[in-house]
Amino acid sequence: MKQILNLFPRPWLISLSIWLRPFIKWYYKGNRFTDPIDGSSYRKFLPYGYQNLRKNALCPGTLSLERHRLLWLYLKRKTTFLEDSLKVLHIAPEQVFYTKFKALENWVYTTTDLHSPLADVKADICALPFKNEEYDLIFCNHVLEHIPNDKKAMQELYRVLKKGGTLIAQVPLDENRETTFEDDSITDKNERTQIFGQYDHVRIYGKDYYKKLDAAGFKTQGVDFLNDLSLHEIKTFALPKYERIPIAMK
Repeated sequence: MKQILNLFPRPWLISLSIWLRPFIKWYYKGNRFTDPIDGSSYRKFLPYGYQNLRKNALCPGTLSLERHRLLWLYLKRKTTFLEDSLKVLHIAPEQVFYTKFKALENWVYTTTDLHSPLADVKADICALPFKNEEYDLIFCNHVLEHIPNDKKAMQELYRVLKKGGTLIAQVPLDENRETTFEDDSITDKNERTQIFGQYDHVRIYGKDYYKKLDAAGFKTQGVDFLNDLSLHEIKTFALPKYERIPIAMK
């Protein structure tokens, strides 16, 4: 399954899954795992990963991954964002969130990306076509590890966020690594996958990721939300073994 899924670009999988979702949900229907984002239950989740295949990672109906399900639970249980009247920017919108967020009448919701079919505005994160301090809340998940000039991207995110606003910017983060590692001389796709975890990643973030966001002007913390969940919930929702949610405030 890993080899099949990784053959196709994510935008293509997004479009295909919309048409196949009813059949997929029926085929995998069961009671072992639940996606908290839409409440659907399955007999199994699918393996996923470029370098290390993670068991029960991908929800077959919604295409949510562990980090998506963790973030949704955080938004529902620890914030009022889903109930507040907000102007929201979603960069590289994840399909599993897109429908949910788009349906929120209390949000003015804009999506942006260079390639995604879900993007309202085609734009480069390093040159966002938005006004200063325009958004209350910005989602930018698993994007910055793809961006060569992540410093400029962080500055742009800070620029378009309102004072008092929040940026949620999940990345693959190695909390055992003190400093971020990148090496532009590594160009072979297989070697990049082995070193960076995915062929199109340009770095491995370490614990200094929070300092990098702070250097752009944010006040950042890693939220240990997993500690608030029971072991039963972690297993049922197939959540990551360990992951902090980076929350950056302006």
